[in-house]
Amino acid sequence: MRMEEIKKVLSEFTLFRDLDNYELGKIADISITREWKKQSHVFLQGDPLENVYFIYDGKIKIYKSDINGKEQIVAIAKKGEMFPHVGFFRKGEYPAYAEVLEPSTLIAVPISKFEGVLIENPNLCIKVFKVLGEKIVDLQNRLEEQILNNTYEQIVKLLIRLGQKHGKESADGTILLKSEFTNKDLANMIGTTRETISRTLTKMKKDEIIEVDDSGNMILDIDVLLEEIHLL
Repeated sequence: MRMEEIKKVLSEFTLFRDLDNYELGKIADISITREWKKQSHVFLQGDPLENVYFIYDGKIKIYKSDINGKEQIVAIAKKGEMFPHVGFFRKGEYPAYAEVLEPSTLIAVPISKFEGVLIENPNLCIKVFKVLGEKIVDLQNRLEEQILNNTYEQIVKLLIRLGQKHGKESADGTILLKSEFTNKDLANMIGTTRETISRTLTKMKKDEIIEVDDSGNMILDIDVLLEEIHLL
């Protein structure tokens, strides 16, 4: 990807949207574009923390793994997002794995060089803190869900979150969530079992809280799901 193309791509990210051409050039100068194959890893948990990545195209799964190999999905990042958020102001190791879910094009920005750009551009530094703040609030809300909500409530809130982030709104106001997430993926997102997810989704279909089409895609009505939470 040529310099002008990198600048155009970076300008579409919220983080860089207000930068002028010269400032974008500074970031593009230190950026590296690379394509990744499905099921490859951008980095492994424990690898030296070197780059922050911006997704031009594709989808990346960020997950942690314990000594027993149990997986906890932290996030599913897609086009227009960056990862890992801790990269800017942390030294040491990557705190999680980053697996490529579909062929992806990423722009890598070396952290050591990016810190120099931040020092030269205080306004960009403020925007970075805002993005990090939003991520902290999201993670805090998810932590509170696990502490304060029972498993059923967590599953309902997870469907709402996935529908809003990854779903496609239909003409009738419902959201189509494609069958890209397995029951195991859903379980790993909230720390429960695949059997619990399967049992709960079956009951929700029976109670007509969600629908599933012939391709296995979920059809969600956010208002119905929100009402389900309020009734509990």
